[in-house]
Amino acid sequence: MKVNEGILDRAIRMMVAAVLIGVGLGVVGGIGGIVIAAIGAIPALTGLSGFCPLYVLFGIDTRRRSSRGG
Repeated sequence: MKVNEGILDRAIRMMVAAVLIGVGLGVVGGIGGIVIAAIGAIPALTGLSGFCPLYVLFGIDTRRRSSRGG
């Protein structure tokens, strides 16, 4: 798995994940809360790993490129 997420992308994913998990477990509760928290785990995992399978499918890469051909 090659990293295909930039720093800003990863940070946004982690914030979204924190909100979804917090709302799911802290506010909603019950089965619905568990579902919301589980959905929040997806951006958390992709944000931590830096790899998004959907980005591969669509040919997206949000990492910054060096002007020296990096």
